Amino acid sequence: MSTEYQAIGNPPAGSIRFNTDSSKMEIYNGEQWWEIDATSPELQTGGTRGLVGSNYPVSNDIDFMNLDTTGNATDFGNLSVSRYGVSSSSSRTRGIFLGGETPSVSDVIDFVTIASQGDATDFGNISYNGHYSTSWSDGVRLVKAGGEAPSPAYTINSAEYITIASTGDAQDFGDLTEKRRRAMAIGSPTRMLICGGDSSPATKDTIDFFTFSTQGNAADFGNLSEGKHTGGGSSNAVTGFVSDPTDYDRITIATLGNGVSIADLSSARTSFASMSSRTRAVFAGGYSPSSPNPVTNIIDYQQFTSGGNFIDFGDLSTTFRNTSGLSNGHGGLG
Repeated sequence: MSTEYQAIGNPPAGSIRFNTDSSKMEIYNGEQWWEIDATSPELQTGGTRGLVGSNYPVSNDIDFMNLDTTGNATDFGNLSVSRYGVSSSSSRTRGIFLGGETPSVSDVIDFVTIASQGDATDFGNISYNGHYSTSWSDGVRLVKAGGEAPSPAYTINSAEYITIASTGDAQDFGDLTEKRRRAMAIGSPTRMLICGGDSSPATKDTIDFFTFSTQGNAADFGNLSEGKHTGGGSSNAVTGFVSDPTDYDRITIATLGNGVSIADLSSARTSFASMSSRTRAVFAGGYSPSSPNPVTNIIDYQQFTSGGNFIDFGDLSTTFRNTSGLSNGHGGLG
C-alpha cells in the first residue's frame, strides 16, 4: 500500500508533475499548473500556420501561410457566412472566427481545422456583440471582449467565452473596465490583455487584463504610449506588439506596466489581421486611405526580440480589409 503526501508550500516555477486525473504531464508556471503540449506547429503543419479570414465589403475568404518562413499566402477555404469585422483566435488544432457584419450584425461562430484546408463549420452563436470586438485564447478557453452591436452608438464592455474543443454558444465571462470597440488583444497562457480601443469620440490608451482560469471582470494593467484602435495585436507568451496605423508598442505580458513605442510598420495602414509564432509578429492586409491603392494585400513581420521596423513577408491572395487573423503558435499556447 502506498500513501500520497501533500506537498508543503508551492512548488518552484518550472516544476513538472503527472496529473493522474487527466493522464497529462503538467508544468507549474509560478501561479498554476498547465498541461504540457504533446504536439507542436512543426508536427501539425510543418511550421506555425497563420490564417486570415473575412473581408470588406462582405466576403467569406480565408487565406493561410507559414509564419516561420516568408512568401505569399494561399487560399484555405471559406467561412460559413460572408462577413467582415470578425474577431478570432485558436488552439493548436482549431481556429475560431466570431461575429462580424453581413452587413447586418452577425452572431455566427465558425471553426476550421488548422492543419487541413477546407471550409468553416458552424460552432454556435455569440451573445453580446456582433463586430469590432477582440479575442484571445489559452488553447482551451477563448475570450471575446468589447465591440459594438448593432451600431457605433452601442459600444459595449461585455466579455464572453467558449470552450474551443467543444461546440455551442458563448457564455458570459465578465466586463472590461470601460466600454470600447476596435481594441487589440495579446496574451500568454495565463492572461489576456485588451489594449486601446475606441469609445467614440475618444481613442483609448487603456490596457485591461483577464485571467483565463477565473471568470470575472477585467483589471487595470497599464497604458499604451498613446491612444490606439483598429490596429493589430500579436504576441508570444512573453512579449506583445500592439500597433495602430503607423507605429507599435512593446508590452511585457507577465508584469503590469505601460507599453513602450518602438518603431513602424512597413506600410501605414489600419484594419489588418494579426498573427504570431513563438518568434515573430505578422500583420496582413489592411486599409491605407492615403495610398493610391487603399486596400492592400501586404504581409509584414517583425521578430519579438527586435526593435526595428516591420519587414516585408509576402502578399495575400487578394486584398483584405476589416479582417482578422489567428495561428496555431500564438502566445496563449505557450
